[in-house]
This record gives sequence, C-alpha cells and structure tokens, in this order.
Amino acid sequence: MKSMEDMIKAAQEAAQTIQKQMDEAQITLDKIEVEGVSGGGLVKVRASAKGRIIGLAIDDSLIVPADKQMLEDLVVAAFNDAREKADAASNAEMGKMSTGLPLPPGFKLPF
Repeated sequence: MKSMEDMIKAAQEAAQTIQKQMDEAQITLDKIEVEGVSGGGLVKVRASAKGRIIGLAIDDSLIVPADKQMLEDLVVAAFNDAREKADAASNAEMGKMSTGLPLPPGFKLPF
C-alpha cells in the first residue's frame, strides 16, 4: 500500500498534468477559427473557438441608412452563429483532452 505522501505527490502530479493540458487546450482553442454567417452570407463574423472575435465582413449592398436596423440585426445573428460554432469547436477540442480522465459523469472542465 502506498504511503499518504506518495498518494499526495501522485495527486499533485496529476493536477499539474491536467493544468498543463488545459493551458495547451486554451492555446489550441484560440487558434481554431469558425465563421458565423447571416443574411445568406451578406454578414460574416470570424471568431476563435475560444470566443474571440477576429473579423467582421458586411456586404456593400447592406450599407443603406434606411436599412440600419436590419443590418444591426444581421450582425447580431452572425455573432450568435459564430458563438455557437465556437462553442461546438471548443466542446469537441475539450472532449479530446478529457478522454481518459477519470471525471464523474456530467463534470465539465472550466471553459
């Protein structure tokens, strides 16, 4: 049987390994890009899987003062679409990392 010190040391090493993997996953998530679209592709938002907005493209045909509210709604829809895709990419990446970890059912890593 292992001594208490050995068990504590093993737990600390496991925690350090998990922390390192989580840090690496965060770096990876920021490199994964997704694109949210709305208005049939007239508004596009690029984001990282971590949720950082990288870019915004608005088709010139939408820049009409009378259509300001519609343009704003399309931008919001594109941002939301990008966020959903970023969440999906993040969950997929974190799923790879957590495979094999002895986590209880339903436990989510803090991302």
